[in-house]
Amino acid sequence: MNHILQHFHKDEHPFIERVLEWKKEVEDRYAPKLTAFLDPREQYIVQSIVGNQGELSVYSEGIFQEAERKRVYIAPSYFVPTMEDYDISILKLSFPSKFVQLKHPDVLGALLSLGIDRKHFGDIRMNEEMIQFACTKEIALYVKTNLQKVGRVNVRIDEVENINELIPPQEDWKEQQLTVSSMRLDAVMSSCFNISRQKSQNLIRGGKVKVNFTLSEKTDFELQEGDMISCRGFGRFKINAIEGRTKKEKIRLSICRIDRK
Repeated sequence: MNHILQHFHKDEHPFIERVLEWKKEVEDRYAPKLTAFLDPREQYIVQSIVGNQGELSVYSEGIFQEAERKRVYIAPSYFVPTMEDYDISILKLSFPSKFVQLKHPDVLGALLSLGIDRKHFGDIRMNEEMIQFACTKEIALYVKTNLQKVGRVNVRIDEVENINELIPPQEDWKEQQLTVSSMRLDAVMSSCFNISRQKSQNLIRGGKVKVNFTLSEKTDFELQEGDMISCRGFGRFKINAIEGRTKKEKIRLSICRIDRK
């Protein structure tokens, strides 16, 4: 197993061990395994370990167009899941949008305050009039019954029956080339967001930065291809590729980023 672990960050090893257990479970029982919602990095790890070779395949679905968080099937070759097999419900929140504005953290906080783990919720989509979110079917009724407020705002919650009514993606990713002195988190952030190394370190130590959707407070954290970095107040970016070095031994990176609106 060591040859697998060496390709990933140390803090990802527990999840990798869980994926290996899922893989063995599917191989032993020859029956499909449906996960809870996984973030993009976790999906990448499942795909990397299980792949689509031999007797097993990996499928994923988040219902929303270009969904970020998805449920994943690890399945024997005979099983190809339908949309219904993923057991995902889409719920919508209606609220007096003319008088109040709700934000993503408000909604997520209200959902988690119900005592339900984040893994049961997929993407949260918002526009000026409505909020929609994905959840596992097993908790949908509980959420509909118990979620009555987001913050101090009364909300009405219903199920979205028509897939054509789903809120489309509104993020606009832009590709960019960077030259950095090292793959340290503070160095790459400094170059990407055009801020001083000191400021990037303060943001990291201040709990404002996540790497692969997990809080990171280590300024010298070594980034790799495929890593997703988000910084509160600045936006987020993903390292697409490490493209070699310049004549001055700087590292050339290809990234895609989206700035905070």
